[in-house]
Amino acid sequence: MKRHLVLSGGPGHDFDATSTVLVKLLSGDGIESVVVTEPGEALAMLRESESNHRPSIDLLTVNTLRWRMEIDRYEPLRVEYGFAVTDEEVALVDRYVRSGGGLLALHAAVICFDAHPAWRRLCGASWNWARSSHPPLGLAKVGVTLSGRSHPLTEGIDDFLIRDEIYGFLDEDDDIDPLLAGAHGGREHPLLWARKVGQGRVVTDVLGHGVESLSHPSHHTILSRVASWAIRRVPRSD
Repeated sequence: MKRHLVLSGGPGHDFDATSTVLVKLLSGDGIESVVVTEPGEALAMLRESESNHRPSIDLLTVNTLRWRMEIDRYEPLRVEYGFAVTDEEVALVDRYVRSGGGLLALHAAVICFDAHPAWRRLCGASWNWARSSHPPLGLAKVGVTLSGRSHPLTEGIDDFLIRDEIYGFLDEDDDIDPLLAGAHGGREHPLLWARKVGQGRVVTDVLGHGVESLSHPSHHTILSRVASWAIRRVPRSD
């Protein structure tokens, strides 16, 4: 049985519902999930796994929205959701991945942790409060890129329409190779990419605002493949 740790929760999204959908999906693939809503608890579990005081974690999903919230408009949420990640904590996640762990950075994960340089390097992109944006939640076209047509995560998937947010104008690393893309603000933006980092594998999927997105047949299939790819297991047949 493969073990999956989900860091969930935060403002502006129904993280409980989206994490539940993901857990149910992966349970059908024989993956056992634990969901926590406090970053400190997830980090403690990673430390215990690293020191062999608990079973290994095969896949870590970050499906949360946690950062310092220093902008004035977030002041009412700061006490409940504000979180300042430390260098040591990001280094722990980095070691987990580089030693062979799988990481799924889902939707708002690229906003998390105040664009800490090590977290941004893992994800391949981060939110820039001066220019990143998305249009209102609504029906959006998602295209499979040329690279996506031959990648195991997206091979055989056709372009699709989905009710979601199209994140755009992120700070992106030069080496990301998008598998899915969508238009916003007059240009195409990467929506899904996958990379090997050390001995581990990272998938960044900026789709996933709500249950409708995760339940969409194409996205549902991709997420199942993501987990299998990240933990190096042959996926079940679609």
